[in-house]
Amino acid sequence: VMFITTANVRDTIPGPLLDRMEVLDLPGYITSEKMHIAKRFLVPRQMMQNGLSAGKLEIDDGALTAVIENYTREAGVRELERRISAIARKAAKKLAEGKHGPYRVTQRNLRRYLGPADYPGQERLAKPEVGVSTGMARTTSGGVILFIEALKVRGRGSLKLTGHLGEVMKESAEAAMSFVKSYCDGGIVEDGFFETYDIHLHIPAGAVPKDGPSAGIAIAASLASLAVEREVRHDVSMTGEITLTGKVLPVGGIKDKVIAAYRAGIREVILPAMNRKDLEEIPDMVKKHLRFTFIDKVEEGISAALVGGLPCAAAKRDRRSRHARR
Repeated sequence: VMFITTANVRDTIPGPLLDRMEVLDLPGYITSEKMHIAKRFLVPRQMMQNGLSAGKLEIDDGALTAVIENYTREAGVRELERRISAIARKAAKKLAEGKHGPYRVTQRNLRRYLGPADYPGQERLAKPEVGVSTGMARTTSGGVILFIEALKVRGRGSLKLTGHLGEVMKESAEAAMSFVKSYCDGGIVEDGFFETYDIHLHIPAGAVPKDGPSAGIAIAASLASLAVEREVRHDVSMTGEITLTGKVLPVGGIKDKVIAAYRAGIREVILPAMNRKDLEEIPDMVKKHLRFTFIDKVEEGISAALVGGLPCAAAKRDRRSRHARR
């Protein structure tokens, strides 16, 4: 006897049970895959279940794409089928009332069947900003991009964290702050910057819990941007765990994260070098529209993310050179 079970997250599975399982990680479907499933299976099934004969209802590709991206937020297709079912029921009702078909659902008239969109598509920032970087995360419904905001206020050098952050993410933010302080120390930022300013770090969508270490590099970029007063590129997103000594460690969910960045209009993705192997899982149609930068060190990621690079890097080399000559 073989037992096969499914789950959206591992965290709720008891440890002793999980230890005895062979775990298969299945990434979520991308839009093109959901389109294929919908056209081949979901639409025909819902037409049959709602008593619609062939030719009475047509949902074109534009409408299906809009349903997938603006009316559902999931890794699978369960909610997508519910939405298609709602469209089929409305068409069946019209036919039952004696109205003649066929009915063609397009992106333009989709609102008549499903109402306003539930999930307006995520988009990148309109322009580069100081203290605002773009991270990536994986949720139970797929990948998303996150905007990480940092603001300085007069104070005593403390770090304030908001946005419903979990303990691991808080620790990651503290590690990023310590690294940026250490790396940029020595005349690169204004004298006493880290002693005279409090830093407020916020990740919007405060009602949504956020945790994990993968936002470390994005947090570091946001803090460094604020410290050196250089904008973060708005067409770049990043993910990676960081250490106090400046190393960048691999993270999970690369496929979902990269796809989310692609949908948002991101042009360059910064990843840990040890995640290079994960590119094999990403569809070619996504990869050809993106540039990938792989990093081993935090300063490499920050320099790639900031407009004009990271001034700390050149200054540190100059100081080391002067020290060596002495």
